[in-house]
Amino acid sequence: MSLPFSLTDWAVILGYFAFLAAGAWVFMPRHTDTAHDYFLAGGTVPAWLAAVSVLSATQSAATFLGGPDFGYHGDFTYLGTNLGGLIGAIFVAHVLIPRFYAARVTTVYELLTMRFGTLATRWTGGMFLFGRVLAGGARVYLAAIAVAMVMTGTVTAGGIFVAAAVLVVASFLSTFVGGLRSVLWIDLFQFVIMVGSAIAVLIFLRNAIPASDAEILQGLMHAPGGVDKLRLFDFSTDLSRPFSLLAIVTGIALLYIASSGLDQDTTQRLLACKDAKTGARGLYLSVFATVPVVAIFITIGLLLHIFYDRPELMGGATNSAGQAFAGEKISIFMHYILTGLPQGLRGLVTAGIMAAAVATTNSALNAMSSVLIQDFYRPWRERRAAAANNNGATAAAVPEHHYVQAGRAGMGVIGLAMLIVAVLSFYWQHYAKLGLLEFALQVMVFAYAGLLGVYFAAIFTRRGTTGSVIASLIAGFITVLLLQPAIAAALGLPEMLQGLAFPFQLCVGTAVAFLVAVGRGGREAG
Repeated sequence: MSLPFSLTDWAVILGYFAFLAAGAWVFMPRHTDTAHDYFLAGGTVPAWLAAVSVLSATQSAATFLGGPDFGYHGDFTYLGTNLGGLIGAIFVAHVLIPRFYAARVTTVYELLTMRFGTLATRWTGGMFLFGRVLAGGARVYLAAIAVAMVMTGTVTAGGIFVAAAVLVVASFLSTFVGGLRSVLWIDLFQFVIMVGSAIAVLIFLRNAIPASDAEILQGLMHAPGGVDKLRLFDFSTDLSRPFSLLAIVTGIALLYIASSGLDQDTTQRLLACKDAKTGARGLYLSVFATVPVVAIFITIGLLLHIFYDRPELMGGATNSAGQAFAGEKISIFMHYILTGLPQGLRGLVTAGIMAAAVATTNSALNAMSSVLIQDFYRPWRERRAAAANNNGATAAAVPEHHYVQAGRAGMGVIGLAMLIVAVLSFYWQHYAKLGLLEFALQVMVFAYAGLLGVYFAAIFTRRGTTGSVIASLIAGFITVLLLQPAIAAALGLPEMLQGLAFPFQLCVGTAVAFLVAVGRGGREAG
C-alpha cells in the first residue's frame, strides 16, 4: 500500500524547485557572448568543480534507483566497476585530453577533421547525438517512473510523460541562459541534494534494524545460500555476467573511455578547464569520488536485504517486500520509498531522484547542443555566408552571439527528442526485461562501439578514410544490435553470443568497428 504524498513532502519538493530556480539565477553569467563561453564556460573551470559536475552528471537516476536494487539482489561487485573507470581515466587523461587541448576543439569530434575531414566529423557527431538522445531519454524515463509513482500514483505511459516533461523542462530552464557555467554550479547543488537524501535514507534505514553492526556484517557475509554479499570482485569467466572482473577490465574499461573521453556530455566539462593537466586532474577526482557515492547506494540495498529478508536480524519482525505497484513490477528501493519512509524524508528522496535526473539531463542538453551547433550548424552557416560573398552578394558577418542563441534553440529541439525517447523507453524496458543499471548502460553501448573503433583507428594507426569511418560507425551500431539476445537467437548465432553481457557486446562491436575503420589506408579529403 502506497503512503500518501503529504503536504510536508510537497513543501520539500517545492523548496527543491525554488532552490533550483534561485541557483540558476545566482550562477547565471551576466555576459555570455561567444559559443566558447556558452559551451565551455570560457575555459576557467577548476578541477574540483569539473569533477563534481562529471560525478553529478554520470551518477544518474539509474544509480539512485538501480544501485540499491543491485545491492539488494547481489553484492558489491558493481562498486568494483570503478577499477574499469580508473583504467579508462588513465587512457583518457594521458592520450585523449592532451590531444583535445592541443587542437583547441570545442567538441571532441572536431579532432577527426584533421585526419578524415569534416564529413567524418559530422557523422561521428551525429552518432553521438543519436546515441545520447537514446541514453539521455532512457535516464529521464528511469527518474520519471519513480517520480510518477511517488507523486501521482500512476505508472502509465501518460504518467511517465507528465513526470518526464517536468524533468526535461526543469533541466532546460536551468541551463537555457547561462550555458555550461550555469550547469556546473547547479550540478554542485544537485549533487548535494542527491547524496544528502541518500545518506538520510541510509541513516533512517540503519536505525530501523535492531541488530548490531557486527551482526549485520556477519549476516551479509553469510547470506542464505552461502552467498557473500560483501564480495567486491566476481572472478567468474561467464560472459553473461556484466560486472565480473573480466568484464570490468575489458568492456567496462572501454565504456569509461568512451564515456569520459568520447562522449561530449562528460568530456565537455574536462575541456572547460584552463589546460589539459587541470582537465585530467578533474577526471581522476571524479573517478575516486564515485567510489563512496556508489557505495552509499549499494549499502542501502544491502540493508534493505536485512530489513525485508532477514527476520533473525530484525528481532523476529517480518516486513513485506512486495515489488508490485498498480500491477507494475518496481525496484525494491522504490517499494521502500513508497511504503516505508516517513513524511518529509519521502519528499527529500523524491527531490534527490529529481536532482539526479536534472543534473544528468541539463548537461546532456548543453553537450548535445554544442555538437549540433559547432559541428553541424556553424559550418553550414559559414559556408552559406562564404557562398554569398563569392556570388558578389553582400553578406554580413555572422555575430558570435548568434551561435549562442542557436545553442539555446538546439537545446529545445533535443529536449523534445529526449522526452519522446523517455516515453518510448517505458515500452522498451518492459520488452527487454533488464534491470535499471543494465538498461541504462546497455543503451549507451550502441553508439559507443563505433566511436571507440573510429578513435582507436585515428590514434593508433595511419589508416582509414572518410568512407571507412562512416562504415565503421554503422558497423559498430549494427554489431551491437545483432548481439541483442532476442535478435541473436532469431539469427541462430552461437549460444555463447546469444547471452553476451553488454560489456562484451561493446568489446565485439568495438573490434568490428576498428577493423572496418582501418580497412583502407591513406586519407581522403573531407
